This record gives sequence, C-alpha cells and structure tokens, in this order.
Amino acid sequence: MSHAPALLVIAHGSRDPRHAATVHALVARARTLRPGLRVETAFLDFNTPSVGQALSSLYLSGVREVVALPLLLTRAFHAKSDIPAALAESTARLPGLSVRVADVLGPSPLLLSALDRRLAEAGLTPADRATTAVVLASAGSTDPEAIAAIAETAREWRHTGWCAVRPAFASAALPRTEDAVRALRAEGFARVAVAPYVIAPGRLPDRIAAGAEAAGADVLADVLGAAPELARLLLRRYDTAAAATPTRLRALTA
Repeated sequence: MSHAPALLVIAHGSRDPRHAATVHALVARARTLRPGLRVETAFLDFNTPSVGQALSSLYLSGVREVVALPLLLTRAFHAKSDIPAALAESTARLPGLSVRVADVLGPSPLLLSALDRRLAEAGLTPADRATTAVVLASAGSTDPEAIAAIAETAREWRHTGWCAVRPAFASAALPRTEDAVRALRAEGFARVAVAPYVIAPGRLPDRIAAGAEAAGADVLADVLGAAPELARLLLRRYDTAAAATPTRLRALTA
C-alpha cells in the first residue's frame, strides 16, 4: 500500500498527559487494522508534533499525498478554522504536497456502538435499555452546527432502545451534565447513566465526571478512547477522503 496517501490524524491536544496517550492508543489500533498504511499523529495545541511538524516529517520522508483527519466529533471552530489554516500553511511551503481533508468523525452509527460499548463496560446490559435514561455529555461548543449535531446524535441513539437520551455540555452550552441528570430524575427515571461523548480524558471530561457524581448518576461510562469502533471509523473516513477527487485546500475552508 505504499502508493496510498498517508493518514495524518489531527487531535486537539491537552496539558493532561492522558489525552495524548489515549490518542496514540487509538491511532495504534487503527494501524493494526490497516497494515502497510502510514498513519501519523499531530496536535493542534499543547502536544507535539504540531500539524506543520508532522507534515514536514512526512514530506522529508518522500510522502506527497496525505489525508488529514480531524479527530473531532463535530464540525466546530477547530474543524472549520484551525485545521484548515495549519494545513494551508504547510502546503504553501512544501511544494508538491497534496492534502485531502477527511470529514470529522460524527455523526456515525459506529460512534453509537462505541457509546454502547462503554456503557456495557460500566455495567449496563441490553435488558437495561428500556429502563435507563442516558445523558450524552459532550465537551460543548458555541457553534450552532456542533450543538445541533449533538442533539441529533442524542435523538438517533434514543431510537436504539434507551428510554431517554438527553444532550448535555461541559462548557459553552447548556444544560450541564449535573442539570441533565437532575432533570431526568425529576421526570421520574429511576436509573440515569452518563455517557461522555468525548474521545480522550482531560479537563472537560473530568468536569463531566464531576457533574455526574454531584447529581448522583447511577452509571458513569468511560470516554470513547481507543474503542475498536473508533479505529474502524478513522479508516472509514480515510477511505472516503482518499477516494475523492483532490480539492484545493482553500475550498475546504469554506
């Protein structure tokens, strides 16, 4: 597969060392699913390599075609602004480098499967679906498109059998996790679970966990992390982008 474009997974980055460790574990799992595909990692902030450093390294090794994959669940500011700007800077200074930008991870049935996996690991069984209300707790965003995407994901997940699914946010939007848990309790749901709709640990996932504990949630799932469904989703997004007709990077920022 040496002719295939390399895959550059672009994560947000965090001061919390658990974040980068989780991202690297997810990328390693994707590598095992696609032997021969070159898969590298870059970060927008706090961790190295940066997007520019990673692309320079790929370029110096002879790579001229790259699929850049935002490790993001929704299309918000990082997907619309930060990542296109970083990629444009690199393509401007690295002659002959072609970069295609893959879609963000969400929405996808694979993400719902990963959420189900984490709740099962936290102790819920298929028989519990009909009697369990779930808070889908995301990091939060000021972008209306991202907020709408989270709400739609909650609606789609509800259709898989949970008796209720409500979105919540750790920052930038309301309700907070603890408020969503309390609202479900007030509506009469005896069992309430919190499912973090975030990829890696960090400050905002910790805030979600604290809110779940403060409100007395019965179940708290782990972050999505290196779930096998996420690794498969990375490759699915890669394949779609790699098969697409190359587009000027400038058009992808619109």
